[in-house]
Amino acid sequence: MLFSQVHRFLTAFIDETSANRQQKISRQTLFWLTLSLGFAIYYGILGLQKAFRGEYVVQDDAREYVFWMQRFVNPELLPHDLIADYFKSITPLGFAAVYKLMASLGIDPLLLSKILPICLGLITSIYCFWLCLEIFPVPLAGFISTLLLNQSLWFKSDLVSATPKAFVYPLLLAFLYYILRKSWLAICFIILLEGLFYPPLLLICVGILFMRSRGHYLWVLAILGLAFIVMLPYAIASAEFGPVATASQAWKMPEYWPGGRHPFFDPNPWRFWLIGQHSGILPPLMPPLIWLGLLLPLVVKYSSRFPLINLIKNKIKILPQIIIVSLSLFFAAHSLLLKLFFPTRYTIHTLRIVMAIAAGIALTAMFDSFLRAYQQKSQRWQLILTVILAVVLLFYPNFSGRFPTTDYRQSGEVSLYKFLQQKPQDIMIATLADEADNIPTFTQRSILVGREYALPFHLGYYSQIRQRTSDLIDAQYSPDLVAAKQLIQKYKVSFWLVEHTAFQPEYLTKKTWLESFQPAFKKALNSLEQDNTPALAKLIKHCSVLETEQFTLLKTECIVN
Repeated sequence: MLFSQVHRFLTAFIDETSANRQQKISRQTLFWLTLSLGFAIYYGILGLQKAFRGEYVVQDDAREYVFWMQRFVNPELLPHDLIADYFKSITPLGFAAVYKLMASLGIDPLLLSKILPICLGLITSIYCFWLCLEIFPVPLAGFISTLLLNQSLWFKSDLVSATPKAFVYPLLLAFLYYILRKSWLAICFIILLEGLFYPPLLLICVGILFMRSRGHYLWVLAILGLAFIVMLPYAIASAEFGPVATASQAWKMPEYWPGGRHPFFDPNPWRFWLIGQHSGILPPLMPPLIWLGLLLPLVVKYSSRFPLINLIKNKIKILPQIIIVSLSLFFAAHSLLLKLFFPTRYTIHTLRIVMAIAAGIALTAMFDSFLRAYQQKSQRWQLILTVILAVVLLFYPNFSGRFPTTDYRQSGEVSLYKFLQQKPQDIMIATLADEADNIPTFTQRSILVGREYALPFHLGYYSQIRQRTSDLIDAQYSPDLVAAKQLIQKYKVSFWLVEHTAFQPEYLTKKTWLESFQPAFKKALNSLEQDNTPALAKLIKHCSVLETEQFTLLKTECIVN
């Protein structure tokens, strides 16, 4: 009797034809929705623990956006900063507006970047749950889909980055939900938000609209016009540092090959087309149970063995429609390389959502089938398999050593940051060290170059970064001090940060991204391998104003004089 009650509770569905039944199911729906949100909050708290484990902690991708938005707190910061101006130009207006609004309320951009993911996770969970119920009215399926999606998101750093791509999931799920509900005003509002927060998402949603536009042509035309209008300011702003590299140009740039700053091409065609980070068609999805979504067509085909699957609605068609649109844009992005951004942008987010929902539906139908078989035949293997799947579903992240995957970067260079914070706001720091990626965020001071900010997309920007980097390599490793003096005068460098190991050949060979800057890199490496002492190395002790366990900070006025 108890087993039957548990079975009925787990597989209860929403019967819209019965008012009494609807009231009972509503309470069960609320239970599963609450449980879904509970897991979303729990995963978010795990992320927050990593975010606040120290004073100087920032998410890897967030560094590209957070540092310049500190101007919202103090407009005098980072004056005439090429890097800050570039990242401001490619930041969607709506995304920047959220940070600006919060800054006006006293919430620092760095703090907001840490607490925003848990808020976006909750919105994502709500829309995922109700979207699943639109397709398959079994609350357990909504819970499983939401749980798998949350686990998948926290196995990657998209959501936790609090960058524009973190908004993809709540916006796309909301769009899918409202298009199934045929709420056209809500769809227009979501389209507006997509253009303001993550413009590439518009192409996916417009494609889905075209596939479902029967009888609603006026609405589709209106939405297309709206999409064009909201994308226009973003296109104009980003064009300031254009043009975008063409496919032929990218092919010749080492930055787009393995070891470069943004590897895309790969001599191995299988790796390129299947699992390439920016080019592959197969998304690196975790947890493993999410791949059970591939079994949904089989479960539907053999519905006699999985009777609960008969509750599935005709709205399930939206899942293959999403796949068709995503794959079409994927191959279009390959053929129009960089014009539509990287191809994986059109598959990794959508397939994660489709697989989570499909897996939730398939697992729910399988659970029902296993429990029915156990009740009828009293064979233990069905019950054991059900328990194993449930344990893996709920506790797999606890067994994984990399959950949640946050990519938070913590730095211990406290004395360096405090020293630079006390200097004028218009200073410029030159360094080839990876620490350059943290300096703008933690000190609000400008850097000459940094790996994190050397994006080879808009050539108007990257040509300047490339020149700066080549000049810096030449100046740091030249046996003649003239190159260093010229760099200081040309870029108005105030301080020069040097790692203690910077003048060893291994230091350069480990920094593979610098190999793109030829001939400066090869010239510097050859000089070190020939035991030539760089002129700058002779001034380390004389011009040092701060020394830490790993770095020496030089005052450039001393170098010039």
